[in-house]
Amino acid sequence: MEDVDPSRLVVDRAAIVDLTVRYTWALDSKNWDDLDHVFLPDATAFLTEELVGVGAIKDRVRRALAHLDDSQHIISNHQIVVEGDRASCRCYLQAQHVKRSAHGGPNFIVAGRYEDQLVRKAAGWRIARRELVIMWTDGNPAVARA
Repeated sequence: MEDVDPSRLVVDRAAIVDLTVRYTWALDSKNWDDLDHVFLPDATAFLTEELVGVGAIKDRVRRALAHLDDSQHIISNHQIVVEGDRASCRCYLQAQHVKRSAHGGPNFIVAGRYEDQLVRKAAGWRIARRELVIMWTDGNPAVARA
């Protein structure tokens, strides 16, 4: 096993946390194309359905969020393991979804975690696989329906 430079590990961990935060800002600002800088082109994801390719991931989050008045995705408690040019990361999330005209109330919260597999490329860390694990929800599920 090779020796790991502690300063490189700190830089890698910060870059991975930044990447997961970039995902949340892309969703909440509805800047779907920014996801091209988060995922590998051939990434896979389970976001309540199995997806293959960054295009499918972008389409899925667009379908889920474009109709909303607002959303706020908050992530925390990152646990990262770096092994050379590969890494795993899991973090908790709470996502607030707002649709003011929804019958039954304007808010729907989803809480859970993201479980990621990442790869270091020349352009930096990218997610190769993301899995959303929903732990609980609260509020009006009609908000999530387009």
